Amino acid sequence: MTQKQKTWLGAAALVLSTSLMTGAIMSNKVSMATTAVAADTPMVVPARTAAPAGLVDLTDAAERSVNSVVYIKVTQNAKRQTVTVRDPWEDFFGEFFGRGRGQGRQQEIETQPKRQGAGSGVIISSDGYIVTNNHVVEGADEILVKLNDNTEYKGRVIGLDATTDLALIKVEAKNLPAIAIGNSDDLKIGQWVLAVGNPFNLTSTVTAGIVSAKARTLGANGVESFIQTDAAINAGNSGGALVNDRGELVGINAMLYSQTGSYSGYGFAIPTTIMNKVVKDLKEFGMVQRALLGFQGGDVTNYIDSQKEKGNEVDLGTNTGIYVKEVEEKMAAEELGLKEGDVITAIDGKPVTKMAELQEALSQHRPGDKIKVTYIRNKKSHTDSATLRNAQGGVEVMEELDIDLFGAQLKPLSDANRQALALRYGLEVTAIKKGKLMEAGITKGMILLQVNDREMRSVEDFEEAVKTANQSSDRVLWIRAITPSGRRVATAIDLSEDKKK
Repeated sequence: MTQKQKTWLGAAALVLSTSLMTGAIMSNKVSMATTAVAADTPMVVPARTAAPAGLVDLTDAAERSVNSVVYIKVTQNAKRQTVTVRDPWEDFFGEFFGRGRGQGRQQEIETQPKRQGAGSGVIISSDGYIVTNNHVVEGADEILVKLNDNTEYKGRVIGLDATTDLALIKVEAKNLPAIAIGNSDDLKIGQWVLAVGNPFNLTSTVTAGIVSAKARTLGANGVESFIQTDAAINAGNSGGALVNDRGELVGINAMLYSQTGSYSGYGFAIPTTIMNKVVKDLKEFGMVQRALLGFQGGDVTNYIDSQKEKGNEVDLGTNTGIYVKEVEEKMAAEELGLKEGDVITAIDGKPVTKMAELQEALSQHRPGDKIKVTYIRNKKSHTDSATLRNAQGGVEVMEELDIDLFGAQLKPLSDANRQALALRYGLEVTAIKKGKLMEAGITKGMILLQVNDREMRSVEDFEEAVKTANQSSDRVLWIRAITPSGRRVATAIDLSEDKKK
């Protein structure tokens, strides 16, 4: 829920469009999300009268969507902690006069004041499921949802996905005015759209503009393929609806581009192609099942430009696509036989001209799905199939417990890294968020070597070590790890507060 800014193109900044109330900053993270969930009761959209030729009538679209967009108020309670306060004078004179050193006194201090913030959300099913941004509700202790008719409900979090900045919450209600969900792939540059939300706590506000661009990447989230629009998006619009001229949801408004912190030309929305899959996964698993090809690379245009700066001429046989720089072991890219210098140009026959389009295409799949990848090598096109995998290199779905408790994704160390670090084994931390491992000082890129004297050769080794420790009397994980630079570290995690019945 922060109005956090990220420097972009010099003086300009990306601003999360969450409205801040007095003293309100809820989160220090930016984030994103995926999958269209149909309402429990299918929405029947009656035919509308066409506007006169040459005119665009958006009144019907506004009427259809405004009641499906809600106001979300979040509260993060004050945090307090008991600390021991020592008196240095008593420490000195007490010992001098034979009373011993002062024992100190217990004092409760406020480590964080009460914070509040606000944003928007979109009702996607009549039984109370609502999509919003992760940064709107992350860290919230209380969620209040207000409908357009001023009816209020308490909301609860179903799942969060910082990688796409999406969140799914729910209210206990029936027969809510769910929005019709459209296909963001059908949007065209120049098409009229509406942004519906609650900017500056002004509820039920509608602004109009056009689609300025598609598949934008801003570097704000792990997975992003933004719809860019000049429909005004301001603080408080976060989590609101971007709708087409038929009143169908095509995106979730997430941030704005600004030099001042307020709207100055462009806003960005997460497309429903991404939203739909994220929502479906959050409902079913509590976390997103993210499918990966397993390679490092970037847009061909960026690669060509970088080579030209070095005085090198490049002819890859194409000026669009995704340049493959490095292939990860035991992943789909290796199964495909991709090599450095290849250029990916299509997924399942659909052209991908840049990384954002590739991410959007992959975001609609789960680990275990088989896809066809078209790529260019030595100016010749090839198409092969491969099975997508998760960050651990497996095809199975990941359990919510692993992510919630430890907040990390682990993967066996590659042969290249083993040789570079002169290691025989290890588990690499490929992703991490707030959880036990992060609290213990473990960061992304670190390699876990041993947990309670058990060598970390597979993810199963880590799970077994946790299971054994959880059933022991002391319930402590002693972890030995190494940083990417080769520095060895040791830490401990107390599991006593996390015992499950």
